[in-house]
This record gives sequence, C-alpha cells and structure tokens, in this order.
Amino acid sequence: MRIVFEHGMFLRETGSRDGAPVVWIHGLGESGLCFEGILAHPRLQGRRHLVPDLPGYGRSPAGNPPRDFAGVTDHLAAWLGARGEPAADLVGHSLGGVLALILAERHPARVGRVVDVEGNKSPPDCVYSGRALEWSPQDFAKEGFDLLREELRRTAAGDPAVLGYLRSLAMTDAGTFWRHAAELVQISGTGTLANRLVALGVPAHYIAGSPGGACERSLALLDTAGCATTRVAPSGHWPFIDQPDGFAEILATVLGVGHAPEQV
Repeated sequence: MRIVFEHGMFLRETGSRDGAPVVWIHGLGESGLCFEGILAHPRLQGRRHLVPDLPGYGRSPAGNPPRDFAGVTDHLAAWLGARGEPAADLVGHSLGGVLALILAERHPARVGRVVDVEGNKSPPDCVYSGRALEWSPQDFAKEGFDLLREELRRTAAGDPAVLGYLRSLAMTDAGTFWRHAAELVQISGTGTLANRLVALGVPAHYIAGSPGGACERSLALLDTAGCATTRVAPSGHWPFIDQPDGFAEILATVLGVGHAPEQV
C-alpha cells in the first residue's frame, strides 16, 4: 500500500499503476481505514484501488466551512482529473454510496460504474445521522459528538466494525459530521435515491448487508426501481468487514476482476 497526501486528502493506493482505478468512498464519520482489510483480499487483486479520507474525515483536514455533498463530489472529480485518471469504478459505503451517485450525476465522464454498498435510500437508514440532528450544530460540536461516541463505545460489544468506526470517529471533524448528517437525512427523505441510482448513465449495483443492514423500506425501493441488488449474509452495515470473503466475491464479479467461480 502506498500512502500519499494529495489534493488536500490523505490517500491510500494499492495495485498496479495501470488501468482504470477503483475509488472507495467511505461513510459518515468513517475514513478509508475501514477498507484496508478488504483491499488485501486475494479476490480483489488485479485492479488498482484508490482510497481517500474525505475532507474533514480521517487524516484529511476539513474545509471552513465544510463542503456540502456537491462540493465534496466536485472536489473528488477535480482530484481525479488532476491525476489524469480514466473513468473510475466507484465503491461507496453508506454516505459514500450517496456521494458516488452524486459524483456520477455531476461528473459522468469521471465514472465507469457505481457499486453502492449500504447507501442510504430512505429515512430508517439514517441511524447515526439522525442522532446528530438531535443537537444544534453548535451543541453537537460542544457536547453531542462526544455523547454519541460514548454511546457507541457502550454498545460496541466487541463488534470489529463498530470498534473500527470508533477509531475513525475520533479523527472526524464535528462540523463536517453534522453538516453531512443534516444533508443525508434530507436527501434520504426524498425517496428518490433508488430511482436516481438506476437512472445513471453507467452500470449500478447495490450490495446490502443482511439481516442487519439496509432497511426493508430501502430494499423495496431498490426492487421497485429495478436496481441490481445482492445481499451479503449474515452481516450488518459493514458487509466487507462482517463477511469479507462473500463480499469480495460479489464485488469482484460486479467489477469483472478475474474469473468468477462456478458458484457464488
């Protein structure tokens, strides 16, 4: 893994320097740290992987004020353009799935396909984002963020995915978290994200954790929209951590990495 800092973001890069990259976009309060385990999976070798910490997350500094979703996706598009990258395959987790969708809408020439992993599609998906809005932006930065993280510590119960999330949350800018939480709640409430995913001019696939991942309302919206969807079971919101082998097989097949086995 090569580690660099470019375009204002901490970046991990693995694999060959040739060919179109797979760009991994993390979720709300997360960082690229959550993907480091799955990047090493043998089934995903043969592609180049780029994993940034988004501005305000992980080791990347926040803007002042923090960027909204349009600003984040424009920043990612400018970064890919500055690198001279061909159209990238996007793998977005949770909030990252929403950002991948918006990036493909705003900058279609930069995107080859979208793989949405547990991305929000309806209000019940807004677990941590909804909690953040119980405070004003000022009170969240003052005390709410600490209280939310303490609650997660008490309920982690040794879950590797949640424990990893706590490590990333410790590096997250509170103002960025609250702003993105508010926008995530708003856009999830529109009920349009499943249809927008299908309407992209590039291939799109949704990967859901089951039974502890995307809510049934969101899965129904995806089904009605006609979105290609695969469930990883048993897993929760982080299927690439809960079931790395099953997740890697599905993702490799969707991305066309190597040869799929006879049975998945």
